[in-house]
Amino acid sequence: MLLSVNNISKEFETGPILSGVSFNVERRQKTALVGSNGSGKTTLLRIITGESEPDTGIVTYEKDSSFGYLAQEGTFTGGGTIFEEMLACRSELVKMEEDLRELEARMADAEDVSVICERYEKLRTEFDLKGGYTFRSEIVGVLKGLGFTEEDFDRKASTLSGGQKTRAALGAILVKKPDLIILDEPTNHLDMNSVIWLEGYLSTYDGAVLIVSHDRYFLDKIADTVLELENTHVSSFKGNYSDYAAKKKMLFEAQMKAYLNQQQEIKHQEEVIDKLKSFNREKSIKRAESREKALEKIDVLDRPEVMSNEINLRFKPSKVPGNDVLTVENLSKSFDGRTLFSNMNVEIKRAEHVCIIGDNGTGKTTFLKILNGLEKADTGSFKWGTNVETAYYDQEHLVLDPEKTIYDEISDEHPDMTITQIRTVLAAFLFTDDNVYKEIKLLSGGEKGRVSLAKLMLSDANFLILDEPTNHLDITTKEILEQALSEFEGTIICVSHDRYFVNKISTRIIELHEGYFDNYIGNYDYYLEKREDVRKASDVYRTPSTAASEAGSSYVSVPGAAGAPGTSGDSAADWKAQKAQQAEARKKANDLKKCEDRIEQIENSISEIDEKMSEPDIATNSGKLNELSKERSALETELEELMEKWEALS
Repeated sequence: MLLSVNNISKEFETGPILSGVSFNVERRQKTALVGSNGSGKTTLLRIITGESEPDTGIVTYEKDSSFGYLAQEGTFTGGGTIFEEMLACRSELVKMEEDLRELEARMADAEDVSVICERYEKLRTEFDLKGGYTFRSEIVGVLKGLGFTEEDFDRKASTLSGGQKTRAALGAILVKKPDLIILDEPTNHLDMNSVIWLEGYLSTYDGAVLIVSHDRYFLDKIADTVLELENTHVSSFKGNYSDYAAKKKMLFEAQMKAYLNQQQEIKHQEEVIDKLKSFNREKSIKRAESREKALEKIDVLDRPEVMSNEINLRFKPSKVPGNDVLTVENLSKSFDGRTLFSNMNVEIKRAEHVCIIGDNGTGKTTFLKILNGLEKADTGSFKWGTNVETAYYDQEHLVLDPEKTIYDEISDEHPDMTITQIRTVLAAFLFTDDNVYKEIKLLSGGEKGRVSLAKLMLSDANFLILDEPTNHLDITTKEILEQALSEFEGTIICVSHDRYFVNKISTRIIELHEGYFDNYIGNYDYYLEKREDVRKASDVYRTPSTAASEAGSSYVSVPGAAGAPGTSGDSAADWKAQKAQQAEARKKANDLKKCEDRIEQIENSISEIDEKMSEPDIATNSGKLNELSKERSALETELEELMEKWEALS
């Protein structure tokens, strides 16, 4: 095995973060490490890479193996240009290249070249085997794949922005080609094309990969193993993220079913015990005691934990708008002489869930800001439909007042809400106790996102405008948001780089691409299927100047296919079986009721007989006593049989 993590534990002042964590990574294995924010994923990576020491346990690497680690905000340092620093990552090949040039020069001047030729040939063969003739082109491919242009290659590393330094740091790791690549949120600073390129690179990488990411589409394309870090422990699942999610759901449902069945059985046994005791007879009491002892021996299952950070998120529009909710005509916008889009025409219909995708800098966020009055268009106009009420979620959280507290941010906008109501809403978004009085400016990105989501939920809007709503959210919260938006009966227009999210919520994709504006009626998978066909068709009849105005002719649609109720033989058989089970259950319930009624009648009769036998006239009449005694004995026998039958029916 390439990496062995054995019994790792780590505790901070707030409590344990890792407990007895053990797993292995094999060569060429592609492993995803998932878990909620704060579960300890980054701590575990730091221990694996030696940046932090565990309290207990050991991390072991295969002898002579290497790894490369990219932290969430990876730094790229050095005094040279980007390309020079990349070359430094392959210094061994650069040195071999220099040695080959030197030997070539010596051969030109030497009288006896046989020794030099022998050394040259040996070095050339080693250089070739190590990829010496392709490493420069590989560096170019990696840099371009990560979004750098050839003009960027000559930029000094010190002049790069934070996001560019992280991308360059990632490039340096890929260029080095270690046996194990360890990446913590590598897609944070990549646009969609770069993420797609990285997917292809890592999925075919000859080494192993251990990756932490909230990008589930990315994990689906790469991972063959998923490690889940939950409640300080790690569980391993074979397959990609979707396989893991399905297995996790099945496991939870099986555990919950077992728990509920056991609880139902315990409750039932307790009821049977109480009933047996109520008969107040020696044999029934013994039966009750026997059942009590059996009940005490049961290994009671713990209730499976529903996601501890679950947010109760439901969007309910207050009004139903007309069918035409947004009309955009000939909209144009430029910055610093650069045209983002021109003559843009869009029509959005009621209940459409539209996702806008495209490279960074194409104008997606600017378009949303124009709709919200935060930017002005250069030309053109847009018109809202009848009864449209909008709510805006912006990735920079400009709609939040940094000087306000979380509580005031909600109460000022909803003065009709009581303190209890506001606290209940905030608790649903994980803000409790004195946390509700934290100032917005002191919140993390994820916390600001939750406040914005709370405001969005309370807005009662029927048209949601969302700009990167999944940024800073962990996977669990993303899935809660996806579920809420998928069930939303109003209209959505959303900008997002999260392809898994886009795939789940969209009914229509709009792509801003090289000045073109293309529509796809479907989700992200459908967009991928049709993208090349649409772009080829667009090249035939469009130019950038007419792209937006002619966007309608590249409008791609697919007929909806709604499933109809099944009428197959299997369905009919299932229906008959279900009806038979229901009939059997009703019969058992009826038999149980009759049994209980008869037990009650017999007990009353026995009591009446006992009263009669104690009467003076009968107590002295041996014949009457004998008759009553026989009657009582017969009733006792019947009662014993009925109690056995009652237990079986119960």
